[in-house]
Amino acid sequence: MPITFYTKHNIIIGLFFLFFSWSLTGCTKFVQISPPGNQLVTQSVFSNDGSATGAVNGIYSQMTLSNGFASGAQASVTQLAGMSADDFIGYTPGNYQEFFTNSINISNGINSANLWTEAYGYIYTCNAILEGLNNNQSLSPAVNQELNGEAKFIRAFCYFYLTNLYGDVPLYTSSNYEINAVSLRTQASLVYAQIISDLRDAQTLLSVDYSIANGERIKPTKWAATALLARAYLYESKWDSAEAAASQVIDNVGLYSLPANLDSVFLKNSSEAIWQLLPVQPGSNTREAANFILTAKPTVVSLTNFIVSAFEMGDNRRNDWVGTYSDGTNTWYFAHKYKVQASPVLTEYSMVLRLAEQYLIRAEARAQVNNISASQADLNMIRNRAGLSNTTAGDQASLLLAIEHERQVELFSEWGHRWLDLNRTSRADAVLGAEKPSWKPTAKLYPVPSSEILNNLQITQNPGY
Repeated sequence: MPITFYTKHNIIIGLFFLFFSWSLTGCTKFVQISPPGNQLVTQSVFSNDGSATGAVNGIYSQMTLSNGFASGAQASVTQLAGMSADDFIGYTPGNYQEFFTNSINISNGINSANLWTEAYGYIYTCNAILEGLNNNQSLSPAVNQELNGEAKFIRAFCYFYLTNLYGDVPLYTSSNYEINAVSLRTQASLVYAQIISDLRDAQTLLSVDYSIANGERIKPTKWAATALLARAYLYESKWDSAEAAASQVIDNVGLYSLPANLDSVFLKNSSEAIWQLLPVQPGSNTREAANFILTAKPTVVSLTNFIVSAFEMGDNRRNDWVGTYSDGTNTWYFAHKYKVQASPVLTEYSMVLRLAEQYLIRAEARAQVNNISASQADLNMIRNRAGLSNTTAGDQASLLLAIEHERQVELFSEWGHRWLDLNRTSRADAVLGAEKPSWKPTAKLYPVPSSEILNNLQITQNPGY
């Protein structure tokens, strides 16, 4: 059973939680821990296949149990970046509201603990794991290879979001506390080079199917690494490489397809799922459903009129993926991609990477090199699945805007796609400047937490803060 897969190594996962608890007080608190702590982890956790695997599995468990970063919960990238863009209206006051109004204070505790520090917590753990696996003779070669691939994938995944949220960020590739404590911010281009290097390594190291998790799509595979690599290439304007990587995933028809039924997309082990996170909280399915679905007046988030009005007439996503709640006086809209708000029976897993994005990546990459007909074909795959006719965009400029629109209505409420898209294409000022009265251009990057700068004077602040 999938739950057993995550709980059979409770002692080791407990070690991981101790490892990870540094994130509650900040990275610089951790670096004061003496080196023997690392020796303990190396000698105990990496002494056999089971315990080493349990340490890596603990990362996925923590991602879903946390309220932040990858959880889909209130302080996750999904909700915070969705409020910063035009997906969500935010209702929670204080630190959360600052993301919605694009006025994040440098001392904002959510920004510090749940985004920056939590992501770096996973990175530190991956670095420690990679060091523990290096020249390790206690593990079987197959397990060592798999865990190397998973650790490199997770590290790349975390750095992808860090550099897109903050720009230049410190690049830690070891657990050496003396080096990390005085690290400078690394240029985003060099962070991307590390991301791409890690993902290319992961491609060769990870499993080519889901047998590693008994058929469940809850661990990254070669195809997850390839999918994230396609996205990284797209963000770096490496159009040919983005097209090639996306094509590798799309062409793997034995594993991946676009379900015709939109309500099937976000089910556990959906044929569209490239990588999902397994919910581990008793009695619940995804954190997204728990927070998004409205049964009363919203107190966390609801969908904005901008996204609700963005759907074309006849777009089935408007009916299937947008819910409505009314108290008799007012009406609110909510993201309804996930249908199960609470149930002890797991029917939905949190979607991280899925096939539709790969079609949109390839469509954009092809449009950028003026391969118009091939780009249209990819875009039409997503439009037709939603019940829409083929695109009328026939030149590069109009096609790129059509792809931007399609990404908006296909990927809304998922992983901050809209926020990242508007920033990477330099469209945030035009779009959000017109929609948000408090918008300022410097809001495109989140502030580096003030605690990081106070504890490491080598780290500088982003403009505007």
